[in-house]
Amino acid sequence: MIFLQSSNILFMDYVYLGFVIFLFILAISDLWVGVSNDAVNFLNSAIGSKAARFRTIIIVAAIGVFCGAVMSNGMMDIARHGIFRPEQFCFQELMVIFLAVMVTDIILLDVFNSLGLPTSTTVSMVFELLGATFAMAMLKMAAADDGMGFADYMNTEKALSVIMAIFVSVAIAFVFGFLIQYITRILFTFNFRKNLTWKIGIFGGIALTAIVYFMLIKGVKDLSFMTAEAKAWVNDNTWMLLLICFIGFTILMQVLHFCKVNVFKVIVLVGTFSLATAFAGNDLVNFIGVPLAGYSSYTDYMAAGGGDPAGHMMGALNEPASTPVIFLFCAGIVMVIALATSKKAHNVTKTEIGLSRQDEGDEMFGSSKVARSLVRWSNMTAEKVVAVTPAKVRNWIDKRFDETMICKEDGAAYDLVRASVNLMVASMLIALGTSLKLPLSTTYVTFMVAMSTSLADRAWSRESAVFRVTGMLSVIGGWFVTAGVAFAGAFILALLMHFGGTVLTVILVVAGLAALIHSNVTYKAKDDGNGSDKAFAAIVTCKDSKSVWGLFSKYVAAHEADFLKRLASRYVRITNGLFSENIKTLRRTTDELRKEKTTLKNLRRKETICLRRVDTETAMTKSAWFHMIFNNMEQMYYSLRRICEPAYEHVDNHFSPIPQNYVDEFCKSRDKLSEVIEGMATACEEGRFDDLRNYDYTLPALQTEFSDLRKALMEDIQKKNLNLTVAYLYLNLIQESEQLAIELTQMSRAARKFQLG
Repeated sequence: MIFLQSSNILFMDYVYLGFVIFLFILAISDLWVGVSNDAVNFLNSAIGSKAARFRTIIIVAAIGVFCGAVMSNGMMDIARHGIFRPEQFCFQELMVIFLAVMVTDIILLDVFNSLGLPTSTTVSMVFELLGATFAMAMLKMAAADDGMGFADYMNTEKALSVIMAIFVSVAIAFVFGFLIQYITRILFTFNFRKNLTWKIGIFGGIALTAIVYFMLIKGVKDLSFMTAEAKAWVNDNTWMLLLICFIGFTILMQVLHFCKVNVFKVIVLVGTFSLATAFAGNDLVNFIGVPLAGYSSYTDYMAAGGGDPAGHMMGALNEPASTPVIFLFCAGIVMVIALATSKKAHNVTKTEIGLSRQDEGDEMFGSSKVARSLVRWSNMTAEKVVAVTPAKVRNWIDKRFDETMICKEDGAAYDLVRASVNLMVASMLIALGTSLKLPLSTTYVTFMVAMSTSLADRAWSRESAVFRVTGMLSVIGGWFVTAGVAFAGAFILALLMHFGGTVLTVILVVAGLAALIHSNVTYKAKDDGNGSDKAFAAIVTCKDSKSVWGLFSKYVAAHEADFLKRLASRYVRITNGLFSENIKTLRRTTDELRKEKTTLKNLRRKETICLRRVDTETAMTKSAWFHMIFNNMEQMYYSLRRICEPAYEHVDNHFSPIPQNYVDEFCKSRDKLSEVIEGMATACEEGRFDDLRNYDYTLPALQTEFSDLRKALMEDIQKKNLNLTVAYLYLNLIQESEQLAIELTQMSRAARKFQLG
């Protein structure tokens, strides 16, 4: 019996060793997806302004990430005793909490990365720890009648401080970002390269001093090699250091300017390095803090001789711990590789850059009622402020904000002045929050500063403001959704692991890894097939206006082909769904058509932007045919909706079906029209626009066929006792099909004129 007990204890020791190994495997995954998510914090300003080549930006950021990771203490108390009270939990319970947190974290962050939305790794970790701890505390309270409550098991004050810091950081970052960018733009204007002689030195000194202050307060103070005396000296002499930095940097920036060096690029690259260093040095705990806490728990458990994991209490986690340098080195390597190779990291930066760019483009988000209300209220408020502002002041300010004089790199979303302000303000606010002991999120601050500076630069025109506000609200809403989903996910997983035991715990961990691998494979396939965006980027960045036409004509032809293929497929699917009374098919197609409206709107915006890049003579000749093609496409889309929505309503209400003789007659003409649409799609796809002439006689003949069907139906309505609901539905189907044939005829002619002249 004693031998069996010893064997069982030894077996459990190996099981928990396996769990610790699992935690480190999950940590690598978490590092990967975490860097993909948080890359936006330090990459967006440099990439958005094109301060340097993309490779250079990545190298600067990678060096910063590696330095921050290796020099970091790598451990924050929040992962050891900031959320739960470890002395109240046994080793077994804490391992359940840690595993639940890590599995939830990698899945949650990967979902946000795949959607291209930045979220906070700090909030996700805190609320995952809260959710898993809440589950275990609830179980302990139910099993024991000792009068202990949640406050005895959980550190709820920490979670409350994080939530309050979120609200505070969002508001403060937006307000200060707006004000500082507004003042800076008035000072420099969009034509900032003019009259920089003395202003640039002072501005550069302020910006770099703010960034150094950020590194001193947020970064260097917590580095592993810093002694207590060194930290105390930095704290006692902070203002003296800042004064020296300001004077030194001001002189240095002025000298660099006289040496023809672009000071703004220096500021942006230094800011990128500092944010990357601080990110790796301080946010590293969000990725490996929990696995390291699990490792510390296991070493403490084994140091006590192993034994019963349910009987070994974990008060040892109340003690501060240091992280072995090898773990920090390996973490730095993983983070650098993820930063350099992860397509998701680059996708997350697209969201913020897209929402803050200076000019119009393909808006990533639609419109919402809340955004429309906010924009309407803001416009009314702005009009009142303008009304009471003296005319001379208004005119002077308008001249300072003359966008026609903008100086930015070719293809950049905004200029270097705004990129510098983004980094400077974010650095100052994060440093200020840290000095006040507020757990500010780097993601929240950098995102809101980017949004506010774009607003101050008047980048949100009346045509794009609603879409930008909707996007900003979507991202902010995603942050708060993170908290709820993280809490609920970790709560559920902790309960499943507790009741399911070792076997279910292993299954859940493996399932989490499998989900992550599947997500990455799916995302890669999606990214590889995203040729349209690559073609758009090639046109926008092409410097030869004459070469643009060849790229643009192929771009338009590809979209025409894709639209016609979708049109043919949905037309047949809707009519078959109606005739067979398949409600699922009609419901799915109705949903697809609702999304198609947004797709067409964004497509027209992107193609119009591309048309502006074509040389003026060609654009003037082709633009009328271009817009006619798109109008035809929109009319066919609306015809399809006018077929689908009544059909869906008819079947959904279980009305009488269309008589079979009508179905048979209609399907003959429908199949001919579907073949024509598919043939036109193939011709556009292969660039055989002369072949579209083949349909100059086919389409009018089909119009005549549908017209004859309509006349025959009208006679039947007059002479026969038809069900009027069914008759009117069938009449609508015939009329819209005839309209499709008419629009296709016009589109065929417009496409030939556009492509061939």
